[in-house]
Parts: sequence; C-alpha cells; structure tokens
Amino acid sequence: MNTPIRSLLIIIALFAVAPAATAAPDPTQLVKGALHRWRGDSSYTEVAMTIHRPDWQRDMTMVSWTRGKSDSLVRFTQPPGDAGNATLKLGQALWLFNPKLNQVIRLPFSMMAQNWMGSDFTYNDFVKSDQIVNDYTQRLDASESRDGHKVYTVTCLPKPDAAVVWGKQVLKIRDDHVLLEETFFDQDMKPVRRLRTTKIAPLGGRPYPVVMRVAKIATPERWTEMRYVRAVFDLKLPGYLFTQSNLRNPRPWRAP
Repeated sequence: MNTPIRSLLIIIALFAVAPAATAAPDPTQLVKGALHRWRGDSSYTEVAMTIHRPDWQRDMTMVSWTRGKSDSLVRFTQPPGDAGNATLKLGQALWLFNPKLNQVIRLPFSMMAQNWMGSDFTYNDFVKSDQIVNDYTQRLDASESRDGHKVYTVTCLPKPDAAVVWGKQVLKIRDDHVLLEETFFDQDMKPVRRLRTTKIAPLGGRPYPVVMRVAKIATPERWTEMRYVRAVFDLKLPGYLFTQSNLRNPRPWRAP
C-alpha cells in the first residue's frame, strides 16, 4: 500500500473513533427540565420565608402542593396572624382564601406576577408555573463551566400577543436542570429584579435550589429569601386538595 493511501486511511480511522462534538442543548427543554426539577409530576414542600428590610424582618412558614404543570395550592402555617391564608391555582384560574374574612376571592391571572404576601416573591416565583414555556420563546445565548457543571444562559422572549408582564426573562440553568438565576426585564428591556439560588443541596432525592433570594436590582438591601426544608416529589395526591372547598376548609392530609 502506497504512502498517500495509508495516510488517508489513518486519517479516516482517527475521525471514526474521535468523540463527536457535544450538541448544544435545546433551550426549551432546558427550561422545561428546570420546571420539572422544581415540581416533578407532583410535589409537597415545606418552606420557610424571610422578608428582610433595613429596619425590620419578618419570618413565615408555609406548605405547598403541586400537580402537573399548572395546578398548585399554598397554605401559610406561621405566624399565627397569617396562618390559614392560602392560594389555589388551577390552570390560569387563581383563588385566594383569607380566614379572617372567611372569604374566597377570585383573582385575575395577572396577580401571578404581583408581590405576594408582602414579600419580594411573586406567586409565580414560588410555584414555577409553565407560563414561561407557553407564553415565551427560548433562545440559548451562552454557556460556561462552573463548579464542575455546565451552566447555560437562556433568554425567554414573549410570543406575539402574549399577555405577560416581563419584556424578557434571562435564566441561568445548570446541566442537571437546577435553576441558578432568573433576571426579569421590564418592557423597556431594563433589568428590574433578580432571583438567585444561594444554596444547592439534596432534597427529595435530587439536587435542589434549597435557598433562593429575590430582590429588586435598584434596592438590593430589600430582599426575600425562601428556604426549602422538606420536599416529596412524584407522589399520589388526592384530588380534593385542589378544590375551592379544601381551600376554605382544609381536610387533614399527612405527608409521606
């Protein structure tokens, strides 16, 4: 065999055994994966929340249940003055129960993006509904290596005629679908608020953003922090949990 042919065969063999370049992940699947990491097919969580201001601080606790991609129930348990306040979301329908008034109030879906219970979180921050998938398009903008993981930057832009508050959202998602950061931009494309994961730890059998803090970019000294203390995922939940009757008069339910 002459030398040129031998050289060509060697080159072909090298390409045949060389590892294929890693394809860039689909940005929509990254966002869906982050939502599923957060909620699973269903979930039960126990959460502590701290609202911090320069001259005061307030601590609260709550429990929550999620079902599928859009249904959720959140009920406050402490302090006594807030215990029993609850919010139920079914698809795009939203109800609030105030035990002091003994009244269930239907809220507009736009309230999902409003400050929730006096905190810097919105209801959507907490339950992570699939609105960001349904009403936005996703674009992969960058990737970097961090702490042994690949971290992807995904920009979410509103679909035409979508009824959304934010001009865009920029997410940083780890390669195992842990959400590290989410920045919210107004309609003028100026960053307004930022949600950051400050601690990742095993929870419910998966790596999880167990501590998250959110603040307006203009006032970082005013923040709210969520600390997830317990979680159970992909469990069978009774249908009565996600009803207006249970919102007003909670039936006993024991977490596994």
